[in-house]
Amino acid sequence: MKRLGVLGTMVWDTIYGRGGESTPVEEWGGIAYALAALDVALPSDWQIVPLIKVGRDLSSRAEEFRRTLTRQAAAARFVEVREPNNRVTLRYTSDTRRTEHLVGGVPGWTWTELGPMVRDLDAIYLNFISGFELTLEAAQHLRRGYPGPLYADLHSLLLAVGHDGVRVPRSLPEAAAWFGCFDVVQINEDEMARLGDDPIEVAAAAIGAGVSLLVVTLGQRGAIYFTPGPFTFYPRSGRPWAQAGPIQTARIPVPAIVTQGDPTGCGDVFGATLVARLLGGDPLVTAIGEANALAGRNARCRGATGLQLHLRGELARR
Repeated sequence: MKRLGVLGTMVWDTIYGRGGESTPVEEWGGIAYALAALDVALPSDWQIVPLIKVGRDLSSRAEEFRRTLTRQAAAARFVEVREPNNRVTLRYTSDTRRTEHLVGGVPGWTWTELGPMVRDLDAIYLNFISGFELTLEAAQHLRRGYPGPLYADLHSLLLAVGHDGVRVPRSLPEAAAWFGCFDVVQINEDEMARLGDDPIEVAAAAIGAGVSLLVVTLGQRGAIYFTPGPFTFYPRSGRPWAQAGPIQTARIPVPAIVTQGDPTGCGDVFGATLVARLLGGDPLVTAIGEANALAGRNARCRGATGLQLHLRGELARR
């Protein structure tokens, strides 16, 4: 069995105004969405190895969620820390726009901690849920010390935290250095705009820093990719590879528009599905199409608990 390391943060969400709901909903979010999608989309010869810290206050609940996953390695577990678990209050102002308020303080990983844990992994999926999972220095150590494929959803790296805990958009300091740490990078279109005015220039800068594939999610318009030539994923023999040449780009539409759905976690489901299908050997366009499809299916469900059942078609919409 091959092993996919999953690095991110479990978040306890309190959600207001989602889908017109008048009362708040509390449930797991954050990397839980990606774990559920990986449980569905990973090839049969791959297992999940969580590299996830949880606060002591919610560790038992987090373990209950983890035990619902069927595709994890036998010795898989979350790492309990003393600090309070991350909690986020989401207030939807429209179907796709929201504010986020963060409390809690699960610390990120140092290379000293992470290094021994990644030695036997065949690939790593990293999702910056809090934005503090790795410092730039730790990410650079990971790139130098780990020879396999690294997929990163940069998401909350492009969010700052105000003094009151409200997440606010920001640009990405030392963007080129961050890009240089990863083989495949995922961002959304708002984040793309914060990196520069010209998408082609942003893509060129990412590719120039060492990224082999940049994927930008566009919500109901699907996703667009940028790669410097035919893209191939080599999960066993090392890093992904794209033949040097002019940047290739295309938009892959969603198979069906979801109206009045729940966008929470769609980007996480998209990224987890994409990395899973690339590891399974799917061509790039096919993998993005499948990621679009599962993200759309996620929008028809509320919350990450039991999400893998819904994504498999085994559970009616909640």
